[in-house]
Amino acid sequence: MVEEGLNGYRVDRFLQVRIRRLSRTRIQSIIGQGQLRLEGGAVITRASHRVRTADTLILRRPAPEEPEVPLHYEEIYRDGSLMIINKPSGLPVHPTARYHRHTLTAVMRTRLGSEHPWQMAHRIDRETSGVLALARGAAVRSRREPPSPAGVLKRSFARREVHKEYLAIARGTIETPVHIDIPLAFDPNSTINIKMGAVAIEDGGAHAQTDVVPLVHASFRGDPVTLVRCIPLTGRQHQIRVHLALHGAPLLGDKLYGVDERLFREMADGVLSMEEVSEAVGLPRQALHAHVLEVPHPESGERMRFSAPWPEMLADIVPLPDELPDDGEA
Repeated sequence: MVEEGLNGYRVDRFLQVRIRRLSRTRIQSIIGQGQLRLEGGAVITRASHRVRTADTLILRRPAPEEPEVPLHYEEIYRDGSLMIINKPSGLPVHPTARYHRHTLTAVMRTRLGSEHPWQMAHRIDRETSGVLALARGAAVRSRREPPSPAGVLKRSFARREVHKEYLAIARGTIETPVHIDIPLAFDPNSTINIKMGAVAIEDGGAHAQTDVVPLVHASFRGDPVTLVRCIPLTGRQHQIRVHLALHGAPLLGDKLYGVDERLFREMADGVLSMEEVSEAVGLPRQALHAHVLEVPHPESGERMRFSAPWPEMLADIVPLPDELPDDGEA
């Protein structure tokens, strides 16, 4: 439905605002193929059509063929109220325009039953592997009842009472530990609606801080790379990926922040396949792994620490040292 603030927008601009993941090319294709109409009205055939307050638009698209993904996960820990899993790279957490059945939520319904009580307390990107926390939630709860374990754990994440450590392979050489303090928001200079960038606080950016510690120097395809440990002190979208790119050391394999964004655009528009873009960036996944997660147990409050092993694909590029330094040490 068209909100009052969008009254009079061109329909292509309206769709860009409401469905940020759609590119202009994709929107033009949707309109050109007659897949957009007004509820109870005619098909919209012109991108210049003006929408009006309270209009309801119906977008009909054929169900896309979903890419193959790993349809599994490993349980690291489970008790009556807390579950910790190791999510593989490539498996989306929630449904998107491209993925519906091939998601972690769908896999969990198949494995645990459609009425299972487990709720995710946070999320990680599709191509990121590693530790993910879930807790038992209540199907129906009144306001007078105490929060469910899922509610308690989500609150712990919101209050930054958790500790996260990521391992990543960054392009280039990072010699010393660095504290990156760059506020972030959607990149106003990008044509990709989901892309984040450096935006000053006074212009709407949100505080974002990441500690980066170099661990091992190596090479990939003849170019230097650095295995780093990243500790996000805030939880902004794509934070580690953006901060490393802004520092001049983007993630190996990052299709959005590691190369010219035209490649990502051409992949989104179907001009290039995911395999072609993966070849251009050097890996079929981004080299980011949620290695350690420390959370307060949602019932006992006990601090619990969990880790997921360094994936084999990334270990073939840079093996993990036998012993990692303590937090903050190079």
